[in-house]
Amino acid sequence: MTFPAQISAHLKTALQALSLEAQPTITSSQDPKFGDYQTNVAMVTAKQRKTNPRALAQEIIDALGETPLSTICAPPEIAGPGFINFRLLDPALAAHTTSLLSDPHLGVPQAETPQRIVVDFSAPNVAKPMHIGHLRSTIIGDALARTARFLGHHVTTDNHIGDWGTQFGMILYGWKNLLDHTALEADPITELVRVYKKVNATTKEDEALKDTCKAELVKLQAGDEENVAIWQQCIDHSLKGLREIYSWLDIHFDHYLGESAYNDRLAPLVESLLQAEIAKISDGAACVFFPEDKALEEHPCIIRKGDGGFLYATTDLATIDYRVEEFQADQIWYVVGAPQSLHFQQIFETSKKRGQTVKLIHIAHGSILGEDRKLMRTRSGESVGLLDVLHESIERAKKAIEEKNPDLQGEEKDKTSKIVGLGAVKYSELSQHRMTDYIFSWDKMLALTGSTAPYLQYSYVRIQSIFRKLESNPDLSSQEIQLTEPAERTLAIKLAAFGETVPDVLNDFRPNILATYLFELAKAFHSFFEACPVLTAESESQKLSRLALAHQTGRTLKTGLDLLGIEVPDRM
Repeated sequence: MTFPAQISAHLKTALQALSLEAQPTITSSQDPKFGDYQTNVAMVTAKQRKTNPRALAQEIIDALGETPLSTICAPPEIAGPGFINFRLLDPALAAHTTSLLSDPHLGVPQAETPQRIVVDFSAPNVAKPMHIGHLRSTIIGDALARTARFLGHHVTTDNHIGDWGTQFGMILYGWKNLLDHTALEADPITELVRVYKKVNATTKEDEALKDTCKAELVKLQAGDEENVAIWQQCIDHSLKGLREIYSWLDIHFDHYLGESAYNDRLAPLVESLLQAEIAKISDGAACVFFPEDKALEEHPCIIRKGDGGFLYATTDLATIDYRVEEFQADQIWYVVGAPQSLHFQQIFETSKKRGQTVKLIHIAHGSILGEDRKLMRTRSGESVGLLDVLHESIERAKKAIEEKNPDLQGEEKDKTSKIVGLGAVKYSELSQHRMTDYIFSWDKMLALTGSTAPYLQYSYVRIQSIFRKLESNPDLSSQEIQLTEPAERTLAIKLAAFGETVPDVLNDFRPNILATYLFELAKAFHSFFEACPVLTAESESQKLSRLALAHQTGRTLKTGLDLLGIEVPDRM
């Protein structure tokens, strides 16, 4: 159990003894001179008693004296208008840190009620290359899925790819009339994009061709054998290219269920909504209205157009049905950009009208901007290709490694460049609040100082270099930790905070909380390493204790970075 959880439990006992009703919140102290943790519960509950918060704080402290809190904390102190501060006893902190050494979850509590969670993220379109705009959903979604799994939830990742729609009419025509099969084999996505752009441009001037493309789409939707076969080849080529990018990023999906997977469900779904009078016909279209919701009353959810065509909303509602039926989902998370907020409000409210109890959450995010503070574009005005970004990051990392460590050569240099380059891109994303629009900067993300992946990776490498100097590595899994220096204590406090931080990531779906924690942990380790000699410690027991602290820091950095989808190299 984490220290905040223990303190909170004792506080609840004390509050009950005083006939006070409250859920005490325990937070880390910003300044160590005020202790390690604090609570504002006296200030919150003073209104119940109609008394002075500081006076009530003293009553609470007196009641805490009747609990076992004294086994882990020094006597609590009152500060400011009524804060109660707690300082951990060194023996309790040392014992907790020792216990972390053999804990596979590093002090992170497992979910009391594990949820079946479907995480919907990335979702690129078939026959189109992934671009920089896909990065945020892809990286944030993967980090949240990893974190949820680590906390003991049952997670299913589903890449809801765009594999159906009007663009396929143009692609089908282009495949039959313009396709270069040699180019397709060499680079499928590039050739499919070329064909699509060529046909799309022509249809703007040629109405007859536009009608021909629509006819091709109708044939596909009707199950025409030739068109379905071409469509399937487009999907196969696209998935091959997508999986290559995901493999680079070490991202894995349990399913690639695209829009087409739900085609057979759409018509029955609309009919069921009409029969239940959840949907109504308006100007020929089937719509769900929300008169009870001021934010949505002027934005009905259209589930079937007047011409009989279905929309994204129809597919998304059918997808919810499938995920509830097949995956038994308790929660569905959609990691999608903020501009889609209205769409998801409509979908979620429609789901409620249907009586569905699955928890639906839109995890919105902002955009990535260029140096001009506008959406990143190439010189020709197109979105920057994601694969191009990844390649460039790796090349830039390789140049930095060649300058810093010319001894690193061959396969090891290539592997390290990939780990550092891709880690830099991911951390640059995950260290931001997800709703922030941030500027993409190569110099910042690849810096060896500050809150960057290379700095954290270097911190891990530095720890491993300590152990490489030993003739043999001791078993530290049960090594007793000693805390005799302030820097040791500070590091131990930070190690204990890992168990508090990881669950917080899912409270508001903010991986940046974990990124910030890891940066602070790395800083605490460097301060410890400078202040406390490890290999030249005064005694063998002190040396082993400090080795254990270094070892636990390395474990925590590696595990925390892995939750963010970031690898660590052996050397840099």
